[in-house]
Amino acid sequence: MAKIYYIGDWAVQIGPVYAETSFNHAAKGLDFINYGKWLVEAVNSSDKHEIVSVPTWDFYNMQPGEYEKILEEYDIIIFSDVEAKNFQLHPQFFNRHLFGTKVLTFPDRVRLTVEAVQNGTNVMFLGGWLSFNGEMGKGGWGRTQMKEILPVECLEVEDLRESTEGFRMTPADTDSKIFDDIDFSQGPPILGYNIVKAKPGCEVLLNWEGTDHPAVAYGQFGKGRVLAYTSDPAPHWGCNFVYWDQYKNFWLKAIDALTNH
Repeated sequence: MAKIYYIGDWAVQIGPVYAETSFNHAAKGLDFINYGKWLVEAVNSSDKHEIVSVPTWDFYNMQPGEYEKILEEYDIIIFSDVEAKNFQLHPQFFNRHLFGTKVLTFPDRVRLTVEAVQNGTNVMFLGGWLSFNGEMGKGGWGRTQMKEILPVECLEVEDLRESTEGFRMTPADTDSKIFDDIDFSQGPPILGYNIVKAKPGCEVLLNWEGTDHPAVAYGQFGKGRVLAYTSDPAPHWGCNFVYWDQYKNFWLKAIDALTNH
């Protein structure tokens, strides 16, 4: 059994906005949307694993010591659409007056993540507009120490590749049998992904059809294992993927790859 902590794939929806006159408008509605619910259901479908799903803003607001406890308690940490700023900043930096004149620092969550992997924590890095290098470079993972534990190399420019017709995954030239029982020729079109490069010393398991762009890659760093999936486990890129009859099997196989089952 694996204990999994899943960060990201939540959003706050504000609106719709109504303009009743030329001088007056208001947002009428507020809702929380969990785009990660499909991945949570996939993990829970096996009855073998436990998963906790939290919004990115919960991660951002963690107090010193809280993230360290999570890294100790959980076997797998999932990051999906969690741009680097959530690791590098803390909201209390903007409330400087609360701390007087003493020197103000917080534990570096990038460093903590890298060290945790080296010591045996497993990680999944999943794609999206705010993952890898991301839209307009907003993901920023490759500009941080996290590049040391990524099983792919990030681009230094915007890395999104999108199409309303979609893309399909295809097995790479590998000895791995992790996804052997899944027929990717029958997979659904996926509407976008982050372009990354294969990383020396790591294994590409799946490519995007017709390219050498990794779709799934795997690597071991110290005692920890890391898997990267370069598209989104949720809509919009994954709006067809989440209803594929092999969606649950895909994620359970990915977990097996990290837990060595």
